[in-house]
Amino acid sequence: MTRRRVAILISGRGSNMVSLIEAASRPDFPAGIALVLSNRPDAAGLERAAAAGIATAVVDHKAHPTREDFEQAMEAELKAHDIAFICLAGFMRVLTDGFVERWSGRMINIHPSLLPLYRGTQTHRRALEDGVLVHGCTVHFVVPELDAGPIIAQAAVPVVPGDTADSLAARVIVQEHVLYPKALRMICDGTARLDNGRVAFTRGWNADGTLHSPG
Repeated sequence: MTRRRVAILISGRGSNMVSLIEAASRPDFPAGIALVLSNRPDAAGLERAAAAGIATAVVDHKAHPTREDFEQAMEAELKAHDIAFICLAGFMRVLTDGFVERWSGRMINIHPSLLPLYRGTQTHRRALEDGVLVHGCTVHFVVPELDAGPIIAQAAVPVVPGDTADSLAARVIVQEHVLYPKALRMICDGTARLDNGRVAFTRGWNADGTLHSPG
């Protein structure tokens, strides 16, 4: 089995990064985490990655006069580590169209809502304000438009009476930690790929499962 070399881009503590590292430590996983790169030198996730024996790099966006210069420095690190795929995990920088297009079909992100609902920030608060009974998270390919890329996988959780944004977020992030490694496996083993702006799957899945809320 060929293990694809993956970089995780972070800006903070990297909780989803940890779930990806743990998944990739299994011998049957089709990807290896070859690099954790942060735009912030103080990102707590860097220490966690180094403790796991993974190469780390810092490309401080504040040290570069333009977004293009910043991304060129990132590209140099990615090339030096022979990276095939990128996972964004709390990476708090908006990437240029050029960078996104160069990594088309090879860069994924996890978002805390059931896209296309609630793009952007404050997703849990907005879901509660709208009174939805089901919420969740989405892994998608990255495209130039924010949170608009083709969907690879989703996980849903119920919204229950008395939920706050924090309690709902805590329930969603548990599913994020399950979903992101699953989606990475799919794109690295060829189960899911980007094809003419949509995700093509090479095999089907069980269509019997249903979440009822309330239930």
